[in-house]
Amino acid sequence: MSLTRKLTLLVTSTVFIITLIAAGWGYYVSDHQLEELFDAELAQSTRIVQGLIEHLSETQSVEQLSQTLSITLQLPESAYRGDEEEDEILPDGAGHKYERKLAFEVWSPDKQPILDTLRADDARGLDPGFSWQEVSGYQWRTFTLKDPVTGYWIRTAQREDVRNELSQEIALGNVLPFLVALPLLALAVVGSIQLGFQPLRKLEKPVRNMAPENIHPLDDRQAPREVAGLVNAVNGLLRRLNQALERERRFSADAAHELRTPLAVLRLNLEKACANNPEQFQDLIQSVDRMVHLVEQMLLLSRVDAGTDFAPAYHNLSAIIEQSIADVAPLALKKNIEPVLEDDAGQALVCCHSALINTLMRSLLANAIQYSPEHTVITTHLAPSGDGYHITVCDQGPGIPTEERERALSRFVRLDQRLGGGAGLGLAIARRIAELHRGQLTLAGRADGQPGLCVSIWLPARPSSRDSRS
Repeated sequence: MSLTRKLTLLVTSTVFIITLIAAGWGYYVSDHQLEELFDAELAQSTRIVQGLIEHLSETQSVEQLSQTLSITLQLPESAYRGDEEEDEILPDGAGHKYERKLAFEVWSPDKQPILDTLRADDARGLDPGFSWQEVSGYQWRTFTLKDPVTGYWIRTAQREDVRNELSQEIALGNVLPFLVALPLLALAVVGSIQLGFQPLRKLEKPVRNMAPENIHPLDDRQAPREVAGLVNAVNGLLRRLNQALERERRFSADAAHELRTPLAVLRLNLEKACANNPEQFQDLIQSVDRMVHLVEQMLLLSRVDAGTDFAPAYHNLSAIIEQSIADVAPLALKKNIEPVLEDDAGQALVCCHSALINTLMRSLLANAIQYSPEHTVITTHLAPSGDGYHITVCDQGPGIPTEERERALSRFVRLDQRLGGGAGLGLAIARRIAELHRGQLTLAGRADGQPGLCVSIWLPARPSSRDSRS
């Protein structure tokens, strides 16, 4: 998992959990505080009725007081009929539907009911304070008190569903901003992390596109302070790696160059020695020739890796391929192999190093001739493809198994020591030349299902902006 994804998951998960905890706690606190507010309102309503009774009891009898309280505090019977979900305002201006969920009870000092809109069972007696009662399938919150002046008992009740409905709506209204802000906050966190890692992506790009022949340190001015030490360490590693590769290139070039002269002298001496008896040293001469070929390939590989002495220019790719086929024609004639060119491109102008492309084609064609049986055909096909050209060289040899094809492109790798006399550098040199031109080289089987190997090369027609040799 990438660091960006991991950090995004950790931060968003933390924000999500904390926001949910805060929202849940806010909901709980709001709901609890509203319950306290409703209880205070219930007690206040009871005391208002208490004050009303104290005032009326001075001038009215118990019967008159009962009638006055009924008119004042009790809804008409018509207000209790109808759908509970109808409009909030009751018909004929009778009041509000929530009044159905409020009730009042009053008893005389000798506990005779004067007003009873709750119609509760009071057999258990009257106790002052808050309590819950079940009436007609509903839970009611009640507050009861006894007026110390008049001796009347007064009770006010609220139905539980109206309390819950109001408290939950208000509490949810307080929590809703948290829930709405949560996805926006998550998006902001993701965007901030992506923006924060942008300098690291700028550092990643030059490393990903860095070629072995052009190793250079990273620009530490773009590095955040947290990774400045890592960038400095990577720059040190790149410098040491560049020095090691340069030493390797110099050693290969120097060793190959120094071996050319003694090998040439050795072959001349062998030719003189075998003038009278050619068969005696024939195997030795072939071994020396193989060493000379290896030295020449090592020198060529060193020049290709260094990228020196080659200036790109526009050349006709068809003409280069025709010249390469002509160069290897003597080798093909020795084995009665017919090289065939199928040109579907015509004037294929490509910005390339003509000598390197010629070396690439000769290497592939010579490799195909070496591993092909006698009296077969080697087909070279050139066709336009996208912004470049596609070259395919197909032989009728034993081919290379799919699982071994990538290894066959490595240096000094020969899959079958019994076939051919090369050093395992031909395909490696060809791929390196293709990479030098920002192209690709791949291996595949024949499309017709017959035994053989097809080497495919794609070369861009124009140099890319990254080409350091353009």
